[in-house]
Amino acid sequence: MVRVMDKLLLFLYSIVVGAASIGLFCLGLQWIPEQSTLDGVRSLYDDDMPWLQLTAVIIAVVMFLISLRLFFISVKRTGGSAQSIDQRNEHGDVRISMETVENLALKAASRQRGLKDLRARIRVSEAGLDIIIRTVVDGETSIPTLTEDIQRSVKSHIEEITGIPVAGVSVFVANVVQTPAFKSRVE
Repeated sequence: MVRVMDKLLLFLYSIVVGAASIGLFCLGLQWIPEQSTLDGVRSLYDDDMPWLQLTAVIIAVVMFLISLRLFFISVKRTGGSAQSIDQRNEHGDVRISMETVENLALKAASRQRGLKDLRARIRVSEAGLDIIIRTVVDGETSIPTLTEDIQRSVKSHIEEITGIPVAGVSVFVANVVQTPAFKSRVE
């Protein structure tokens, strides 16, 4: 919800800044008559139109608040590009990137024969890591046996290497691909 609101604010801000820049462009090239510009500025100081003054103040405050919000978004440190799992031990902090854990899971899963197109996704939960492995199997190996071996291998490898408990390993078999049978050309 916050991202949608920020996108809307950025959209509105862009429209207002774009309109203001077009107005300044037209003033700079003197496409707007000087008298019209002066009349517009004088009407802001005219006491006969307090609604115009109030409108100008409200627009200025809203634009300033949007500017502040966009400024804070731009300087805020985002964790989306470098997500990690943080641990603390007696020597200090340890940070392990999610990409590292994914690669370790893929390495452990790839030790099993009969797998193709491996992919891994890691989620952090209260109980530990939830690892989802997606793969295509060759159709020659028992799927229940293969998936149990993958689960056991990935769980033990991740826990051994990172020291982070693994809550569960889910294996999603996306497809079965038949290996082509090669005919020998011996005569």
